Amino acid sequence: MLNPADDAFLARLAGRLPPGSLTAPEPRHLTEPRGRRQGQAGALALPRDTAEVAAIVAACAAARVGIVPLGGGTGLVGGQVMETGPLPLLLSLERMNRVRGIFPEENVILVEAGAILAEVQAAAEAAGRMFPLWLASEGSCRIGGNLASNAGGTAVLRYGNARDLCLGLEAVLPDGSVFHGLKRLRKDNTGYDLRNLLIGAEGTLGIITAASLKLVRPPAAEGAALLAVRDPAAALELLGRAQRRLGPLVTGFELMHRQGFAFLAETMPERRLPFADLPDWTVLVDLGLTEGMDPAAELEALFAEAAEAGLVSDGALAQSLAQRADFWALRESIPEANRRIGAIASHDISLPLSEIARFVTEAGAAIGRLGDLRVNCFGHLGDGNLHYNVFPAAGRRREAYDDLRGEITRTVHDLVAAAGGSISAEHGIGRLKVEDLERYGDPAKLRAMRALKAALDPFGIMNPGAVLRAE
Repeated sequence: MLNPADDAFLARLAGRLPPGSLTAPEPRHLTEPRGRRQGQAGALALPRDTAEVAAIVAACAAARVGIVPLGGGTGLVGGQVMETGPLPLLLSLERMNRVRGIFPEENVILVEAGAILAEVQAAAEAAGRMFPLWLASEGSCRIGGNLASNAGGTAVLRYGNARDLCLGLEAVLPDGSVFHGLKRLRKDNTGYDLRNLLIGAEGTLGIITAASLKLVRPPAAEGAALLAVRDPAAALELLGRAQRRLGPLVTGFELMHRQGFAFLAETMPERRLPFADLPDWTVLVDLGLTEGMDPAAELEALFAEAAEAGLVSDGALAQSLAQRADFWALRESIPEANRRIGAIASHDISLPLSEIARFVTEAGAAIGRLGDLRVNCFGHLGDGNLHYNVFPAAGRRREAYDDLRGEITRTVHDLVAAAGGSISAEHGIGRLKVEDLERYGDPAKLRAMRALKAALDPFGIMNPGAVLRAE
């Protein structure tokens, strides 16, 4: 049974920390982006180094006080907000934001968990390298949260998830001990991989305080095109042709439905759309090429091949790096347009590539049977990750459909499970999807997860109620 972070506990904790380490949380610390959940906390802890994090965790373990870790607050499944239960301590690593070292010859950067993703990207660029994790929230999300949720983004097709970009971790475990795993090694076969256990655990097994991250050399040339495709099946065939031509040089392959562009036109009329007559489906193809290759020539050849095969009907080729950035800005604006419209239910799902076209057809028909609804389906087609979001009819508000939200999500997730997919591709479980994980998760995996949680965090203080239901 957890105890609250009450005045007596906070007074004892303050005595162990430098002045200014504890403060009252601001509203921004207790809300999540979609506005559906409101958190609570006895106080906000702002440690400056790993030793202070360890002292905080040890004190909470001794007093049986829950800890809710906070990164940039951009998570979409409620992992950073605890609505009910004894008041927890909110722990933010925003003061721990330093680059501890950069090793260009090794393609490695060491950063603290509070570092903002865009600042890590800038540090890599200054050293002539690139940190290839790109998210719409990169100006505010933090590395600790990226790793805790195993963030994906737009370049997973080529570079992998956050997990694939991490070599080592430093973390504070639930008893206050420090895991010194901040190594720069590509090979380290010395027993259980605590790094991979902590990545994706959403703060339920420990607090990530620093990370050793992989860098890459920037491509010699980059290019992008927006191509109008017949349907998702044609988009997948186009992906296959692009990979046959260019192999791993295809960096991104994004699928967008007409509804996403319609929402952009409605909420951000200043955005210039790529086609006068919007096609039902569009893909954004992004290339990062080696020395001597011409992006325009490669994209033109791909378009000609696809057009001859009847896969594409129109296209816009980026004529400069600035226009390529404009194409990506369109894609990255879709989530903000969705937010302004107001989704009834949002789904972050992944499917085997061969199941995507059938899923889109079946899910569209199933959602249509539930009522007058609009669907915006978009996402990272190259790695099978779709954002399948359902919206009210034009002129109506999402609150009018509150009684349908659960049925909509159940309908989508049932179809995903039947196709061998995942109900959480890149956003994690948080608190929003705990029941879904119990419904669709493998029973053996869930038993093992609960056993790991009990072994490492016997008092249940680490992000209580996230990922696994609190006892």
